Amino acid sequence: MRDEVDELVEAWARERPDLDLAPVEVFSRIGRLSRHLDLARRDAFTAAQVESWEFDVLAALRRAGTPYELSPGRLLRETLVTSGTMTNRVDRLAARGLVERLPDPRDRRGVLVRLTPEGRTTVDRAFEKLLEAEQTFLSGLPDKDRARLAALLRTLLAPFAD
Repeated sequence: MRDEVDELVEAWARERPDLDLAPVEVFSRIGRLSRHLDLARRDAFTAAQVESWEFDVLAALRRAGTPYELSPGRLLRETLVTSGTMTNRVDRLAARGLVERLPDPRDRRGVLVRLTPEGRTTVDRAFEKLLEAEQTFLSGLPDKDRARLAALLRTLLAPFAD
């Protein structure tokens, strides 16, 4: 089986036989797969009527477990955005009825952001659509190859962990 990266590598090998092109074989494929995945994610979220940024915030709250609430600071760490951006996002999600702000019982000055029942339904629907799309990407790989691929990618990502 051949793909466009094989052609790209062959062309570079012809023009620059002095270079080791092994990284191109890996990262060009990862980059191209990433673009296809971004499109699939966008389609999945559109079908669930959420934006990607909305999913990020709602998913962080959903993963927190019952009662599906986090402090704004924790949401910042989970979604890697600035506090001004998070304030705007929470405002917009609250206006849609997907989250609510509650006083933090442990800090009189603080607030907690909680997923509403509608927010939970929305994020669950979006996650299901996302998983359907991602399953399609992996459908050509046997389970043992999926596990091996996940392990290899984990090894590549580990140096970038906090």
